[in-house]
Amino acid sequence: MAGRLEGKVALVSGAARGQGRSHAVRLAQEGADIIAFDICHQLDTVPYPMAVSEDLEQTAKLVEDLDRRILTREADVRDSAALQALVDEGVGEFGRLDVVCANAGIAGFAENTWTMTEDQWEEMIAVNLTGVWKTVKAAVPSMIEAGNGGSIVITSSTAGVKGMPGTAHYVSAKHGVVGLMRTLANELAPHSIRVNTVHPTGVNTPMIVNDFMAEVLSSDDGAINLQNALPVGMVEPVDISNAIVWLASEEARYVTGVSLPVDAGFLQR
Repeated sequence: MAGRLEGKVALVSGAARGQGRSHAVRLAQEGADIIAFDICHQLDTVPYPMAVSEDLEQTAKLVEDLDRRILTREADVRDSAALQALVDEGVGEFGRLDVVCANAGIAGFAENTWTMTEDQWEEMIAVNLTGVWKTVKAAVPSMIEAGNGGSIVITSSTAGVKGMPGTAHYVSAKHGVVGLMRTLANELAPHSIRVNTVHPTGVNTPMIVNDFMAEVLSSDDGAINLQNALPVGMVEPVDISNAIVWLASEEARYVTGVSLPVDAGFLQR
């Protein structure tokens, strides 16, 4: 039985591990070939270990084990030239681009907004907001030229809907991608390219499950940021991936401009 994305090609950022790896695998399970990238080295303001080259290699193996094709490269979402080269290479190899999963992001925490360093603010905005714009900027022309329509799904957060103490830079970026999504949804509708955001609560990935975040989440401010209505501490990466697969599929062919929570009821608290 053919998958819901049979014959499609998907670009996934931040694909080395966590949500990005899960998205690449689920999209492949539904029949898509994958163009995947990740920075695969540590950033100065990120307080937990980031993905490495071996992580991206493992993602590639998991997709290939599904008998799907995958092109992987180490690239920084802040590097427009690298992103354009990757998209051009991927479209040249696979012949098309149908789905963009703008997932790459970092997390951080500060005591409060006014004592946050400029480096913390600027790197967060550069990766989590500007990096999404650069990913879309690189991908959209090929999607329009192909004339097949398509789907862009941007990973926001519950922090893209409400304020959270100690994370002004993260909250600002995640709110920002919602505005970007809404604008793109209008601009790309004539081309039958749909644009939506997903808004996860805490997800069981290395970005959350690490010593630094454990200490943050044990504080009063941090605990506020992870209180779900449903009786689960965190959701799994595949829970977000399933939403992305749906948004990328024909089942959601008239869904655009939507902010979709996958949050175990967090935003209802």
